[in-house]
Amino acid sequence: MHRFTHFIRRSLIAGAALGVPAAAASETHALGESLPLWSALPFVGILLSIALFPLLRPHFWHHHYPKVAAFWGLVLAVPFWIEYRGVAGHALLHVFLADYLPFVILLWALYTVAGGIVLRGTLHGTPGLNMTLLAVGTLVASWIGTTGASMLLIRPLLRANTARATRKHIVVFFIFLVSNIGGSLTPLGDPPLFLGFLRGVPFFWTMHLLPETLTVACLLLGIFYVIDTRHYRREEPPLPTATIQREPLRIAGGLNLVCLLGIVGAVFASGVLRLGSISVLGIELTKQNLLRDAALVALGLLSLRATPRALRRENGFAWGPMREVAILFAAIFATIVPPLAILAAGEKGQMAALVRAVEHPWQYFWMTGALSSFLDNAPTYLTFFSTALGRFGAGLTESEALRIMLQDHPETLIAISAGAVFMGANTYIGNAPNFMVRSIAEEAGVAMPSFFGYIVRWSLPVLIPAFVLVTVLFMR
Repeated sequence: MHRFTHFIRRSLIAGAALGVPAAAASETHALGESLPLWSALPFVGILLSIALFPLLRPHFWHHHYPKVAAFWGLVLAVPFWIEYRGVAGHALLHVFLADYLPFVILLWALYTVAGGIVLRGTLHGTPGLNMTLLAVGTLVASWIGTTGASMLLIRPLLRANTARATRKHIVVFFIFLVSNIGGSLTPLGDPPLFLGFLRGVPFFWTMHLLPETLTVACLLLGIFYVIDTRHYRREEPPLPTATIQREPLRIAGGLNLVCLLGIVGAVFASGVLRLGSISVLGIELTKQNLLRDAALVALGLLSLRATPRALRRENGFAWGPMREVAILFAAIFATIVPPLAILAAGEKGQMAALVRAVEHPWQYFWMTGALSSFLDNAPTYLTFFSTALGRFGAGLTESEALRIMLQDHPETLIAISAGAVFMGANTYIGNAPNFMVRSIAEEAGVAMPSFFGYIVRWSLPVLIPAFVLVTVLFMR
């Protein structure tokens, strides 16, 4: 018991150092050097629960998933609280205030605001229209974020395909393209790239990923069109065009578009401003992040108050998906602390052999991507980003090492960035919008693949060959 509680104590202390900002990195590394691989078992437990319960015990999961999430979250917290009350309280507060709460606030604001935007008019889910919506979502994801683009477009896509008999493939490719790959061209698109921007990567440097992004996006759009056309032709023939009463496309709830731009601006400003920090219940929080979260809450409340309820009903808006994501990711945030600490330890941790084996761009691409498929892609990006800086600029300052990497080894940072963003699409938990889109689709009656079904039937046969092609073309 003493050995276990000692491990719990060290794990949660590390959790206090694992915020998305790169704070207290030395504490994280020190803990990661001593943590065993089995310390990741609670994280594995919550992943297996998410994967297996909906498949084997769907009724139980639907009614009791909050209890399952609470169980795995408390596996670490309870023994530590019994043994080290004060330290446990501080560590848990840090995880909640610095990491989880901002994450949920951002998702809630985007979910609320996008839920008040209604695209009206005739939208008939033909393969051509569906591919167009996916292409538009892919294009805008880099500018309003993958979460913003996903929340904005998933409901119009679902409404357009209400009469379709087979819809799951449409949502799967939406997750591939809009919720992940489309966010690769600016720091606003996906959190890993935003962290790189905070570390000194120029804002428009990520446009270097344009060839890789276009290759994957065009390939996936082509595959989608073939699959969707095949399903469309097998279904009941649609009504003759002449009998359909067409209405022009128009947007209702336009104030929410302004709120959406406000959310993007608030997130961007929080990465640029430097206003110092304050202590909240003993936890150091930056003022710019607190202002950002306050702005997001205000914009979400404005959306709720100013948007007529009839618009949200028309949009099929419900709080169920947001509730599910908030509860399950609370457990994920708690249990992911040990594996991230080991990863952050680099060559001194239990994953040292993997870290040392990474030298070439294709290795950075696949290693960053493989870990980003199951772990948080932001700290995974930072780990290999720091590893590359150390390799190319040993003994230099971070800014000097970054200058060398951007000038002499840009292919390495391209590989790290593409791996973190692209391969978040490999699983439902690889990126937060994936899980939320799945929940919204299921709320709308779409029978989505199970956790493993998504991987086996879609990720492995569709995404992995696309990533192999990218490797051959761009990352030798």
